[in-house]
Amino acid sequence: MGTVVSLAVPAGPATAPQAAVDELEAAIAVVEQLFNGLDRTFSLYRADSEASAMARGELALTDASADMRRLYVQASEWRTLTENAFTAERPDGVVDLAGIVKGHAMREAGTSLLALGLKDWCLNAGGDVLVDGSPTPGSARPWLAGIVDPADRTTLLTAFPLVGNKRALATSGTSERGHHIWSAGLQTERTEGFRQVSVAAADIVTADVLATAIMAGGARTLALATSRWDVEVLAVKNDGGLLATPGFRNHAARAG
Repeated sequence: MGTVVSLAVPAGPATAPQAAVDELEAAIAVVEQLFNGLDRTFSLYRADSEASAMARGELALTDASADMRRLYVQASEWRTLTENAFTAERPDGVVDLAGIVKGHAMREAGTSLLALGLKDWCLNAGGDVLVDGSPTPGSARPWLAGIVDPADRTTLLTAFPLVGNKRALATSGTSERGHHIWSAGLQTERTEGFRQVSVAAADIVTADVLATAIMAGGARTLALATSRWDVEVLAVKNDGGLLATPGFRNHAARAG
């Protein structure tokens, strides 16, 4: 999918039981297999994927796999929910599910990790994060997700604790990949839009989709998202100013 995926688990004892080693190796294998499988279907970075065949006009959506059609339906539902801010159709008509497939992959991987009995982990895919448990097993210490400053990629704006009903965080922006985000029929002036948007939510698909939607739809979609979903948002405006919901503001105040 054109990104890096990593799985972090707390370090065990130097002489970990073989069962623990086997459990970790199984977890890595599950995540790798799942992402590779979805990559072969949805990635526009691969010439041999279904998505690329559709983009070239060689495969119709109606003839695509059940997974492709199912995820397209989900993306269409999100388009309705976000009032056209989120869409799977690029301006050139190509179906591009990148705005939802990474979150979907992470959600499926997280479900698999829990099914394997792994209780403390952090899954990171291109800066989007999904966690369970704690970096210190048995403690209340939360995983912290760093949010990079788009004006200086070597520094952080903040580190947000992923705990309770906010176990997922996704960030969408233009700093790394340029202006790659579009919307369906929405026009947002650059002076009023955002350079980067981070969304914390209970699930990674919601966080990922809404981060993209707010980037595309601007302040109007930010207001819609915070009124309709239980999320926390940190948005960096094009002029460098910040907009933050109470969860982000409260954490920043405690950190200060």
